[in-house]
Amino acid sequence: MSYRYHHPKSSEITPESIYQQRRQWLQSAAVLGAAWALKIPAAQAAGLGARIRAPHPQTYRLNEPWTPYEDVTGYNNYYEFGLDKGDPKAQAGQLVTDPWSVRIGGLCHRPGQYALEDLVSPYALEDRVYRFRCVEAWSMVIPWLGFPLADLIKRAQPAASARYISLTTLQRPEQMPGQRSIDLHWPYREGLRLDEAMHPLSFIALGLYGRPLLAQNGAPLRLVVPWKYGFKSIKSIVAIDFLEQMPISTWARMAPSEYGFYANVNPHVDHPRWSQARERRLPNGLFSPHWQPTLMFNGYAQEVAELYRGMDLRRYF
Repeated sequence: MSYRYHHPKSSEITPESIYQQRRQWLQSAAVLGAAWALKIPAAQAAGLGARIRAPHPQTYRLNEPWTPYEDVTGYNNYYEFGLDKGDPKAQAGQLVTDPWSVRIGGLCHRPGQYALEDLVSPYALEDRVYRFRCVEAWSMVIPWLGFPLADLIKRAQPAASARYISLTTLQRPEQMPGQRSIDLHWPYREGLRLDEAMHPLSFIALGLYGRPLLAQNGAPLRLVVPWKYGFKSIKSIVAIDFLEQMPISTWARMAPSEYGFYANVNPHVDHPRWSQARERRLPNGLFSPHWQPTLMFNGYAQEVAELYRGMDLRRYF
């Protein structure tokens, strides 16, 4: 199966002054720069040695204005810290993300507990600009920094019987107050079909706007699947499992009539409580509304529609 996507020149992307900070970062020493970006302690940086390659730009074409950094980091759904869009920024500062490790298990040949620096060090980091669409009818355009999820999957060497991937968020109620006050079957879990996870657009993000992820955005690593609604973008990942059977994700368990497993952006399938035909692109205000039509697969139909050929996308939503 072939996928069509673009690797444009940086001049083809909407300029942002804040993004110039990343260009300065790229000129620094590879090991120290990567250690800083990933919040790796200085004592561990030397251990990375030549294993880690300098980040390099590889940005997908998206000729749309980027959402301001302040909106991206200040307006979020991250219910581990509260229900209000401003709660993550207000509450997430207490989250400790160093040290960090990810358990990889299930149907794979290389299971184990991987420290963050060991998990990330084989990969060259990439810049990608993706649309981000929330099921509540708001959207952003975000420049991410990270690496393809497919690279991590190949490293884990899934068994032939593996058909799905399940991901789990950190559960630490003493630092995540929403886990003490909101009943959401913690820890949060999400899942993808393995071919979706292997698609070139599926991405593990470590930063945005050339800066490391903040806790409210899912530090130190999160999933980005740009053709799906935002609740598929699981944050602060601590476990990845390969499965033969479809996993039950958190929202599908809580409200199966509202949140399907696939979560593909489809303007023709309304949420039971609101329309999905339009979205408000942030920043958006009372006197400066920014509503626009929602695009099928969030505008990535050319790249991903083949994954769902023959499926009833109203039934498998």
